[in-house]
Amino acid sequence: MGRGRRPSWGVQREYVDAAGARRRVSAANRRAVEACMRPIEDTGATPVFVRPGARLPGGVLRIELEGGAELPGGSALDRDAPYGYHRLLMRDGRRLPMVTSPGRCALPDALNGWGWAAQLYAVRSREGWGVGDLGDLRALGSWSRKQGASMLLVNPLHGVRPGPPQETSPYFPSSRLFRNPLYLRIQELPGARGNPAVAGLLREAERLHDAPTIDRDRVMPLKIRALEALWSRFDGDPEFDAYVAREGLLLERYACFCVLAERHSGSWTTWPVRYRRPDGRTLRALVARNRSRVDFYRWMQWLIDTQLARAGREVPLVHDLAVGFAPDGADAWLWQEEVASEARIGAPPDDFNPAGQDWGVPPFDPGRLRAAGYEPLIATMRRMMSAGIGLRIDHVMGLFRLWWVPLGSGDPSAGAYVRYPAGELLDILALESVRAGCGVVGEDLGTVESGVRAELRRRGLLSYRVAWFESRPPERYPTQALAALTTHDLPTTAGVWTGADLVEMESTGRPVNRRAELGVRRRLGRLAGVVDGDPASLVVERAYAALGRASSRLVVATLDDACLAVRRPNMPGDVNRPNWAIPLPRTLEQLRRDPLPRRIAAVLNRRG
Repeated sequence: MGRGRRPSWGVQREYVDAAGARRRVSAANRRAVEACMRPIEDTGATPVFVRPGARLPGGVLRIELEGGAELPGGSALDRDAPYGYHRLLMRDGRRLPMVTSPGRCALPDALNGWGWAAQLYAVRSREGWGVGDLGDLRALGSWSRKQGASMLLVNPLHGVRPGPPQETSPYFPSSRLFRNPLYLRIQELPGARGNPAVAGLLREAERLHDAPTIDRDRVMPLKIRALEALWSRFDGDPEFDAYVAREGLLLERYACFCVLAERHSGSWTTWPVRYRRPDGRTLRALVARNRSRVDFYRWMQWLIDTQLARAGREVPLVHDLAVGFAPDGADAWLWQEEVASEARIGAPPDDFNPAGQDWGVPPFDPGRLRAAGYEPLIATMRRMMSAGIGLRIDHVMGLFRLWWVPLGSGDPSAGAYVRYPAGELLDILALESVRAGCGVVGEDLGTVESGVRAELRRRGLLSYRVAWFESRPPERYPTQALAALTTHDLPTTAGVWTGADLVEMESTGRPVNRRAELGVRRRLGRLAGVVDGDPASLVVERAYAALGRASSRLVVATLDDACLAVRRPNMPGDVNRPNWAIPLPRTLEQLRRDPLPRRIAAVLNRRG
């Protein structure tokens, strides 16, 4: 940001809510949110964003390209200049980062058609250990491809802190950079077949196949013991060595965090002072003393990425990026200089959540993120986009603004929107998308300010259209979109039609907008062309037949609907419910035999 320019971020004084009413933020709430921001120190990493052919800042001597080549300086950037992260060498000796972006995300031809949306942990099978894993994902991909699906949308596979209690929510991870070993298919790892320790642990895991909920605190220790048994016999692999070299310092720091989290309880903010920051000298000493354990955590990430790549060869994968990460997790430790630790991300009140929401994850401080050259965003996007054909960004409006709730306020409505430098964030997103050949779906549900969807469309992102919220028929949905009936936070189709979801909500004693919930049921009836008394299976089939008439580029059907599940994966705000731990009511083997999934596939295959 040049001198004299107003920053493109800050606390908004007012906003328009989901119902279209203008809301003014109180002065007290604004001050409380502003107090969560820390002063910015100029690190020299703040990038200049320039399109090929555009004017350059004055005084550019030459340009160092990312790959090592150079371009002469001048008043404008050459129109043929490559996209990337470059350096401007100034006549006064400064070296300024420069980002040259295509400005528009990739949209691969293959990212077209229909697919299943799966909560992988809920997909149980005979081979699993009481939780869905990457072997199940591979089998699900093979089955989906044979049905005509062109993609699979999977929940976030983000990493969690080691040890109990295991975090259940995929949207409250320790790290968005790395992934959860819970999803490893142990039997398919090198050395697992015939290993007596693994065989004994597998027998223990078989007792969890029919448990009413997914017990991560029982599954994960079994898998870690099996992995430790295999690690003790691991003799090395050149591909592992190449992986460690490629992932570099971030993987090393993540592995160090996991080792420290094993040995020190509580948040990293309470650890011994020398470990509270990812300091280079301290971590080098930690690695030297604990080489085997650090490498164990690196090895697990290699195994996960290897099995994930194998699953992705069956059918293209669309991954899900959570809006944030846990305040006591690895990413908060790694990026602590850029995180606003005294605030939490949430949402203002709306019809479905009258009290507002506090999601418990800290936001990035927009000024400090920019001063760091957007390194956390770049690293996260690059890791996520390397593993699939598409990336769904949860709450994509966060690239423009986020609802900050001051820590300890106890009232999600006592927050304010903080604006971010959206143009620069979208430029980086486009650059990483084009490099990876990965399309982007923006989950633009909830309170969406004017102009956001138009800008996302211009930038090549697919919108996210959910039938529960749409007043128009699917035939009028935009082409540049992903169409769905529901999401993980909303009722399943069977849950709406049978009334089971409303009964469950009212049983909690929380405020429920009964009118809005019954309105969803009426909308479902009109969409599917059904009447009271029609069976849920017919409603599901006809609803997807109607959704299949959407001109949207992508259509997804949930496995929950294919199984006629009446309980949604997550009911926001209900801490007494087993959110994110409800298995599908049908196993993967049963699902592949059932007629309803085949009928759903048949109606979606008729899409033009």
